[in-house]
Amino acid sequence: MELELRGIRKEFPGVVANDDVSLRVRSGETVALLGENGAGKTTLMNILYGLYTATAGTVLIDGEEVVFHSPSDAIKAGIGMVHQHFMLVPVFTVAENAVLGDEPTERLGWLDKRRARKAVRDISERYGLNVDPDAITEDLPVGIQQRVEIIKVLMREADFVVFDEPTSVLTPTEVDGFFEIVNTLKAGGKGIVFISHKLGEALEIADRIVIMRRGRTVAEVLPSEVTEEQLAELMVGRPVDLVVDKGRAQPKETILAVNSLSVLDDRNRRVVDGVSFEIRSGEIVGIAGVQGNGQTELVESLTGLRPSITGTVFLNGEDITTKSPRAIHKLAVAHVPEDRQRSGLVLPFTVTENIVLDSYYEDPISKGIQMDWSAARERAERLVEEYDVRTPGTEVLVSTLSGGNQQKVIVAREFDRDVRLVIASQPTRGIDVGSIEYIHSRIVEERDQGAAVLIVSSELDEIRALSDRILVMYGGRISGEFPGTASPTEIGLAMLGSTSEAEAS
Repeated sequence: MELELRGIRKEFPGVVANDDVSLRVRSGETVALLGENGAGKTTLMNILYGLYTATAGTVLIDGEEVVFHSPSDAIKAGIGMVHQHFMLVPVFTVAENAVLGDEPTERLGWLDKRRARKAVRDISERYGLNVDPDAITEDLPVGIQQRVEIIKVLMREADFVVFDEPTSVLTPTEVDGFFEIVNTLKAGGKGIVFISHKLGEALEIADRIVIMRRGRTVAEVLPSEVTEEQLAELMVGRPVDLVVDKGRAQPKETILAVNSLSVLDDRNRRVVDGVSFEIRSGEIVGIAGVQGNGQTELVESLTGLRPSITGTVFLNGEDITTKSPRAIHKLAVAHVPEDRQRSGLVLPFTVTENIVLDSYYEDPISKGIQMDWSAARERAERLVEEYDVRTPGTEVLVSTLSGGNQQKVIVAREFDRDVRLVIASQPTRGIDVGSIEYIHSRIVEERDQGAAVLIVSSELDEIRALSDRILVMYGGRISGEFPGTASPTEIGLAMLGSTSEAEAS
């Protein structure tokens, strides 16, 4: 079988998202679709999946034109999509999620749980997914939740499967497992579209690579013909430095001191357990670890979003343990949150409104009981240009921007002042190489201007590239401390719970 998108054009008010884009994928092959944030990749796939209607162009399966008015039409035609943000009901079992919308029923209309569990087991065994149909979804690691999404697609007999940023939340081990699944699907005759910003992964998994830039297809290459550097240049349109350019740290006085901090999660489980560390002016400290080992709750506690149960946090010698997020922000703390859409932005607000979320109550934006909207727009326009935010204007909803441009809005807002401490959690998750290069350079610039920087990332390469010192969290505790030059093997052992420590230089 062959799936083809031919001459696709998609227009939104003031924006051409896709401009004469063509793509084809055959059964038994993996096609990687690369491009910057805002290049039009997800829009193209949403057209294929029936979420959008193309302004022009056609979709063909085995040469026959098909028209999708909804995802239901696409599913019936054999198209499946695993979205970047999972579409699962947390309190449902795996089997209940897998059959949601296509439930097998008994004579009286009740869900036939036995058939649902059997269907999940059959597909799980056939493709080596190793998923328990009776497990509660919210209790599963992210990598297993992704397998539940894959099972949902396979249960609907998809011939072509689209993966949108499938590895953005996976650990290195989970990525290896995911690639094994993709290769099994391909061997079983499925056609795979793999959307990613991770160039090395595209080179490893794809049979062909298609590159989009600013809504158009600019190249199609074979992995054997290109390097990561060449792919990056094709995506961005200029040479991209894939290595973080930073000099030796010059640490000075202690800015942040965390002493025996313990924090509970939403289920009253102690997920941060007696953590202590310091960060000095002029250095970047990275926290590595498999997600779910307390990093999220630690950052929330440091920024005033979650109370601690024991311990203290001092900023410039001042106790901020019980201070509010606004009070901490006023002490020159910049916070780039882990989830840009849930914690960093108000999606129904405009770019301008999001830019002034942390300053609308201060001069010059605030004029007593009123806001000076001309000053707010002036600030937003300046930052959009300075941080290269790709947007039709500052008065569009921030929800209409790509993930990378949403991230740039947050970074611009947080860094547009003199800061003493930067706390950045997953600062480049799901964004393209050009945006990563830019955000990394801004983080290093803050360090060199004297700020203390705390980076939390599930990307070990990012931690090693940025950090002057590396801490590893496992089971809510610091399981290792290493110099920034430590090998992935050393850090990986600590991520798995090894108690051996290396002295930080």
